[in-house]
Amino acid sequence: MTHAAIGSEELREEDRQYRGSRFRDVVNALFENPYQRVWGRPGEPPLPDEPVTIETVFGDKSVAGPSRFQRASERSLDSSADLRWGVDRKGFTRFLHPHGVCLTGRWEITTNNPYTGYFAPGSRALLIGCYSSGANGHRRGLVRSMSLVGKLFPTRDPDHEAQLRTANFITQEDIGGVRTASINEAVLRNAPDVTVFRRGPAGALRVHVAKTFRRADAEPAIRQLYPIAELGKPAGQATRAPDFMRLLVDTIQPVIPGEDLDVRDEVMAHIFDPGDPTPMRTLAFTIDVTDEGRISGTPLRLRRTFNNWTRIGRIVFDNAVISYNGDAVIHFAHPTWRKDRNDPATATRVDGQKVS
Repeated sequence: MTHAAIGSEELREEDRQYRGSRFRDVVNALFENPYQRVWGRPGEPPLPDEPVTIETVFGDKSVAGPSRFQRASERSLDSSADLRWGVDRKGFTRFLHPHGVCLTGRWEITTNNPYTGYFAPGSRALLIGCYSSGANGHRRGLVRSMSLVGKLFPTRDPDHEAQLRTANFITQEDIGGVRTASINEAVLRNAPDVTVFRRGPAGALRVHVAKTFRRADAEPAIRQLYPIAELGKPAGQATRAPDFMRLLVDTIQPVIPGEDLDVRDEVMAHIFDPGDPTPMRTLAFTIDVTDEGRISGTPLRLRRTFNNWTRIGRIVFDNAVISYNGDAVIHFAHPTWRKDRNDPATATRVDGQKVS
């Protein structure tokens, strides 16, 4: 199966009817249609690899009304759905990170800290993630922007029967891209740097993307962490979310060798042996947080500096798949910007509309 046509980008009834999901249902959907029945087995088809350009993202600019990318940007803020099947059950197109590898595992907070929800000490949650490398290609040697997005289920039981609302996070390298040699070197933050023209002509795409994000919401380059701090939190407890989060591949992980290596193959190789469908290892990330950060530069070249990172836990993935539904059906909600990240009343987008 090839990647989805444009699909259902705007908010739909399935988005409005969302009441939560079962972890097992989402995992089953991801593993339903892998591009390779057994990853790395000789004779399996190549992984899809489609270009990302202004034309593929924005479509025909002569068409009146909001671009399809603006509709998609607004939907990613307004929909909490975990799976978006669409009327034809072929899902939707991810314009900027169209392909990735989906992973399943757990989120663990092990260190005392002042935060709430699933940042609180002792928190354990099931986790579904997606690791991707963005618009400029998947292979080593290219300027890429690695990204790990995640979806926390507030349970430790993979067969929990009730539908559960999830909390999502978004982390990424420099949005303009970095020539990172391996995922072991990638520094993923909810507040990445921005170097728009590092990708040469592709920088023009980034300018258009940033303008669209700003039309949809107030802050295009930071994804706040309050959904995790509010997940499972008692109703009367005030939210306390960290300002910044950093995810790093744990130093126990080996570097996967190979020139011109596809990042999806690199991630899979941390868990599997090629040609063997049984997971053999795990892929771990450390979770660091801080409330101390500064910004400098211009919108086209933003730099962030941080102090006092504190390690509070880890993410451990124990299974993974590269699949059509992982590219086109699973949905990771983007949090609406709040002027005060801990106060829902300061949200800058309410009921599908941007507010001042």
